[in-house]
Amino acid sequence: MQLTAPADGRTTTPRTAARDADGMAVASFILGLLGLLVLNLFLGPIAIVLALVSLWRGTTRKGRAYLGLALGVADLAVLAITMAVSNTISWSL
Repeated sequence: MQLTAPADGRTTTPRTAARDADGMAVASFILGLLGLLVLNLFLGPIAIVLALVSLWRGTTRKGRAYLGLALGVADLAVLAITMAVSNTISWSL
C-alpha cells in the first residue's frame, strides 16, 4: 500500500486519464440530452466544454463526445429559437 505520490512526479496513470476522458464524454452526452428539456442555458455550455476537453484528452468514446458537442449546440439553438418565438428571456412547455 502506497500512501504518497510516486517519486517520478506522475499523479495519474495514462489508464486513469483515459478513463476520465471517457467519463467526460459520457457526461457531455447526458448533459446535452438533458439540456434539451431543462436548464439549456447552463447545461448546453457545460456539455460543449466537457466534450471539447474529452476530445482534447484523447477519449476512446469520440462518438459520445461529438454527440455531446452537437447536443450542447442544439441546447443553445433551442433556447435562441424559443426565446425569439415567445419574445421573452425564457421558455416553458
